[in-house]
Amino acid sequence: MDGIIPLYKEKGMTSFACVSQLRGILKMKRIGHSGTLDPNVEGVLPICLGKGTKLVEYLMNSGKVYQGSITLGFDTTTEDLDGEVVSTKPLEKPLSDDEIDELLNSFVSEDLIQIPPMYSAVKVNGKRLYEYARNGEEVERPERHVQIHYFKQIKDSIYDEDKKQQTIFFEVGCGKGTYVRTLAVDFGKKIDMPAVMSSLTRIKSGGFTIEDTFKISDVKSAVENGTIDDIVKSIDYALTDFKHIELNENQWKIVQNGGFLDSGALGINDDKCVLTFNNEVKALYFFDENKQIYKPEKMFSNQ
Repeated sequence: MDGIIPLYKEKGMTSFACVSQLRGILKMKRIGHSGTLDPNVEGVLPICLGKGTKLVEYLMNSGKVYQGSITLGFDTTTEDLDGEVVSTKPLEKPLSDDEIDELLNSFVSEDLIQIPPMYSAVKVNGKRLYEYARNGEEVERPERHVQIHYFKQIKDSIYDEDKKQQTIFFEVGCGKGTYVRTLAVDFGKKIDMPAVMSSLTRIKSGGFTIEDTFKISDVKSAVENGTIDDIVKSIDYALTDFKHIELNENQWKIVQNGGFLDSGALGINDDKCVLTFNNEVKALYFFDENKQIYKPEKMFSNQ
């Protein structure tokens, strides 16, 4: 089975657990996901099957959209509600909508620098940061350069007069590698307030939205009912942004053997193109500017 399942990862599950369960349900080993979600985060998690695992990088590069909340007034070891409280500070006066909008917009950038949280899977000297954190060790963390396309409020914030805390509800569109937890913490730092990401849902990833997704229980039922084909999306779903070229028989014989194609024969000059034969996706080719030819980047089938 080859393709993509737009899975809805439920809160409390790890991304690895989702893959593990699907391997059992689908009775196949070649399965992977396109972008880890923390256990306390729910939402869209595209799962790649069979030859679809070759698409992971393209799905990850398509960008993601999250909705969630930032709470001002305390921070934690993990930058979300899973960690232990590190410090508290009363917010004596709630931020106005204009102040919130201005702060959120200050993060919008094609090159925002983030320092990943200690409780993350980033590797330093061969160990993941969360391993250092669990041992009470601090290490220098590498900077990450990420893209924030937009960052906005989606409904009125809530101010808790008793706790002197304010919760802000947001939506953010971002590129791969972005830590939304860190956005929440850095939001607080801009006004000298401890802050935490108090909820998060990924509503779009790999071109799939929440409305497109299926839960693990849905996949299990589909297998039992013989309707799994209704859930698995084709490989081509992740390649719709690329130019598609239908090959003739002579060209297909060349591609079958991983051969190169002259750009003039294809009649295009795109950076990449999807090659099809008999209307089936066979390969993704990239353009070599020096030699003016197309070369294979990913082969999906040579049959």
